[in-house]
Order: sequence, then structure tokens, then C-alpha cells
Amino acid sequence: MSIVVVGSVAYDTVETPRERRERQLGGSASFFAVAARGRGTVRCVGVVGDDFRDEDLDLLGRHADIAGIRRVPGRSFHWSGRYHADLIERDTLATELGVFADFQPDIPADWRDAEYLFLANIHPALQAGVLDLMRGPRLVALDTMNLWIETTGDLLRDILRRVDVLLVNESEARLLTGERSLARAAAAIREMGPARVVVKKGEHGALFFGRDSTLAVPALVLDDVVDPTGAGDCFAGGFMGSLAEAGVGRDAPDAAFRQAMIDGTVTASFCPEGFSVEGLLKVDDAAYAARLRELRGMMTP
Repeated sequence: MSIVVVGSVAYDTVETPRERRERQLGGSASFFAVAARGRGTVRCVGVVGDDFRDEDLDLLGRHADIAGIRRVPGRSFHWSGRYHADLIERDTLATELGVFADFQPDIPADWRDAEYLFLANIHPALQAGVLDLMRGPRLVALDTMNLWIETTGDLLRDILRRVDVLLVNESEARLLTGERSLARAAAAIREMGPARVVVKKGEHGALFFGRDSTLAVPALVLDDVVDPTGAGDCFAGGFMGSLAEAGVGRDAPDAAFRQAMIDGTVTASFCPEGFSVEGLLKVDDAAYAARLRELRGMMTP
């Protein structure tokens, strides 16, 4: 099974209480691709500038097909942020779109039959354009943010009619629907189109609202948090990778999606244990299995 992910391939400058890292590999598509590796053919669509290091493209290329990443003249998308002492709250210091400002996703012709499509957090008009290019994927999932809900709400709602799974955080779910209760917000989102809704709650885990079931998955308790940047995108990579590995389509029962919630949570738990994708790259089968047992133990009376 193949998964196409469309999103940012970027550089992050991250400052934590222990260390500052300049222009490390980041971006939603980068984190997703590394997190989903090994569960299907991951095909990455994005744009980078001529400042993007060859070694970073090589790293992505070892885990995903990067034929959809274009290199154009200019500077790559760059985000800079500083984390507070709790490593939960953070301040954005700079957002420099660079070549990402003119990003127009172009899906290679032989990728348009991909079974799975993940539309990472980009402008809804670009997400709609990608959907128009694809030829009937088995499952489409979409991520968004407060900015698009506030400024392009009508367009976003149009796209949601064509989406199977929406991933949002708590504030986004409430903003999109006007509902304070997350259960009511999820029900309202499902009426907009997506049959399944995943509400990400950061260090408190995630909630799944399906066709006929609800699931709360706690976040794993980590001994040491180094850099939480990208954990949400890693969750999405583990979630979609689980569905692709199992060959799950939109009409599958909730059970497969509930398992994907577990896999997404386990996958994301490795991300904060290193800067950039370092934590993910250390994962082997034994470490994954041990953490899966730990999470199941947390959920079992």
C-alpha cells in the first residue's frame, strides 16, 4: 500500500531549557514520512529551497520516496521557537515561509492512484487541489489549524465533505464547531463529512470518535523529554501507517481505527526523546514492542 503525504519540508530552530538547535530538519511531511516508514510506501510531496542540505534530503530519501519534493531557488521554510521550562508551552519566535509561500503541490502522475492520502496542515485551497488530482484513494485524512478555520472556514468545510478522517487539537475542534464539549464538537464535525475524528490532546493523549465507538488513549509517560516538536505529525504518521499496513479502507469497522490510535500514540512517543527525527530513528522492533506493551498496560484495569 502507498501513502502520499503533502505538507511542509522545513528547517526548525528550537530552543529548550537544555539546548538550542539551529536549522534542524523539520516540517509536517518530514516527521510524518519518518514516522510512517516501514508500514507502506511513503511518498512525500513538498518544496525546499536551494539552501536545503543534501544530507537532509538523503535522510528523507532513505525512508520515503522523495520524487515529489521540488527544490527551487530561494530559502526553505523556517520556523523558530522557544520552549518553556515545562516543555509544553512554547513561543514562536519566527515563521519564514520562504519558497513554501508559493508552494503548489504537484502529484506525480504515477502517484495519483495511491491508496492513502494525508493532507498535512497547509492552506485548504492547496488541500483541495491535491484532492482533485487523486484518483479515488481508499482513505483520506486531513490536518488543519486555527488560522485556516478562522480565515478560510467555508473552504475548509467544503473540503471536509470529501475527507474520511479529521485530525485536530482541542481548541481547533471547538473553534470549528462552536461547541465546548469535545463529544458534541466531534459529532458536529462528523456531520460535516469525516466519519472519524481524532482530537489530539498533547501530553494528555488523544481521543477517537468513530462511527459507533469512542476511545481515549493516554500519552505514554516519558523519563526524559528533549524536544516535543513534530510529535503530532509523528502521531499522524503512525496512525496512517497502521491503517495502510492493515489495508484498511473508509468502510472498515472502528476496530482497525482504534488499533491505529494505539500505533500512532506509540510512534509519537519516541519523537520527544530527541531533537528533530533523532528519537524516531532510534526505534527498533524490540523498543516498539516494549512501548506497545507499556501503553496497553496503562489502558488495562
